[in-house]
Amino acid sequence: MSAPTNLLDCYTEELADLWSANDQMTKVVRDLADAAQDRSLTDRLNAAADGIQKHTQTLKSLLDECGESEKEHCKGMEGLVKEARKHALEADIEDADVRDVLIVAQYQRMCHYGIAGFGTAKAFAEALGKKDHASKLDTITSEIYDADENMTDLAERSINLEAKKG
Repeated sequence: MSAPTNLLDCYTEELADLWSANDQMTKVVRDLADAAQDRSLTDRLNAAADGIQKHTQTLKSLLDECGESEKEHCKGMEGLVKEARKHALEADIEDADVRDVLIVAQYQRMCHYGIAGFGTAKAFAEALGKKDHASKLDTITSEIYDADENMTDLAERSINLEAKKG
């Protein structure tokens, strides 16, 4: 994509970037799920990856409605994925409970990045008068918030406590 010249360009670039971010995040979240010891954590991460894929389908649909059909490589998520791999998957961590804590932390960092991106896209859609797009993006943002809060709840009620024992 070329440099944006108007708000519609900014909007479509944001959507294309989010598509790439979601593709990258889906893969690493599945890897995090495979590495998790806590069964609830594994289940929540797999459900999150399914949700991310659903969000990607919505992004593709919104882009299509704007006459665009390509994603834009998201370097921000690339960095977050590298950090998740380094700190939660590739690190030499003997205590599985500690690894689970790090998995939650890395997952939540990626969620917060998504919240910022989808919130920005929603604001652009609203400014462009794309009410249907804004509604869909608002739903996705709410779902990401819920996933993040759900993960915080799991961490506070069990995962962090297990890691603290070690």
